[in-house]
Amino acid sequence: MSAPPVEIQGLTVRYGERAALTGVSWTAAPGLTAILGPNGAGKSTLLKAALGLIPTAEGQVRFFGLPLEQARPRLAYLPQRASVDWDFPASALDVVAMARLPRTRWFGRLPRAEREAARDALGAVGMADFADRQIGRLSGGQQQRVFLARALAQEADLFLMDEPLAAVDVVTEQTILAVLHGLVRAGKSVLMVHHDLSLVQAHFDQVLILAGRVVAAGTVEEAFTEPAIARAFGGLPGRAPTEAAA
Repeated sequence: MSAPPVEIQGLTVRYGERAALTGVSWTAAPGLTAILGPNGAGKSTLLKAALGLIPTAEGQVRFFGLPLEQARPRLAYLPQRASVDWDFPASALDVVAMARLPRTRWFGRLPRAEREAARDALGAVGMADFADRQIGRLSGGQQQRVFLARALAQEADLFLMDEPLAAVDVVTEQTILAVLHGLVRAGKSVLMVHHDLSLVQAHFDQVLILAGRVVAAGTVEEAFTEPAIARAFGGLPGRAPTEAAA
C-alpha cells in the first residue's frame, strides 16, 4: 500500500505569542482536497509550514512517507498571486521555464527541449499565445494561469495551491478546475486552499476544515456538513451544503 500524499502530526505554528495552528494532525487521501476555513484559520499557514517556508513550533510532516527534503522533487507549490512580484522583467514563458531548471545542469539559455516542455505547460492552461508577453502585462486571471503552468511544468506528484481561484474570471476558473481534474485522473493529488463553498461538492473529493485546529476532515460527503461549517465560521457563510446534500 502506497504512503499517503501528506501526513501531518501535531503541527503547531505560532506568530509571536499567537498560535496560528495548534496540534493539527491530518492525513490527506489521494485526489483533490479543499482546505477551508474563515480568514485567519491557518489555511495558508498550513501549506507554508508543511513546505518549510515558515518555522514550526511543534509537529512533523511527511510527503509520500518521506521527509520534505527527500520528497521535494515530487512537490509543486502555487503561492497566492498577491505574493508575486509582477514587475519582474520576465515573459510568461520565462516564468514557466524556471520550473525546468532543476532538470538540467546547463548554464545560460535553457535547452530547447526544456523550453518546449514549458510551452506545452502554457498550452495546457490556454496561454500559449501569450508566451512572450511580460507577466506584468497580463490580466489577473492570465497571471494565475501562467503560475499554474509553472506548477505543471514541474511534473510533480503533489500540487499545493494557495487560493488559485481567488479573484479570477469565469474562464480562468473553469480552465483551472479542468486542469486540476485532469491531474487527478492522471494519478496526481492536489491540496488547495479554497474560499468558495458553493464549488466544493461539485469539484472536490475531500475537505480539511480549519479554524486554528482541525474542525472536520474526510470525504466531502462525510465532512462538508452544515454543523462543521458552522463550527468553523461561526455561522453558515455563502452557500453551505443542505442537509440532504450533506
